[in-house]
Amino acid sequence: MAEHKQAEKRHRQSLVRQERNKHYRSMMRTFLKQAREAVESGAKDKDEHVLKAVSTIDLLASKGIIPRNTASRTVGRLRKAAAQAS
Repeated sequence: MAEHKQAEKRHRQSLVRQERNKHYRSMMRTFLKQAREAVESGAKDKDEHVLKAVSTIDLLASKGIIPRNTASRTVGRLRKAAAQAS
């Protein structure tokens, strides 16, 4: 366990950030799943689901929660699937 006050504080901060990041990742996965299901089923509101997922992915990339290249790749694949379904 940490012996210095600074190390204890850094550990507390890392736990808070870990919980926050976990929430954001879960939210992103939910939106991605909804968007993929909408694209596959050909739903009328698929564009809304795709836009919501893309904006969430971009937000997480800007915050550094997921790597920028991962975000770009995921968005590209999602948009490509949406375009082919149209």
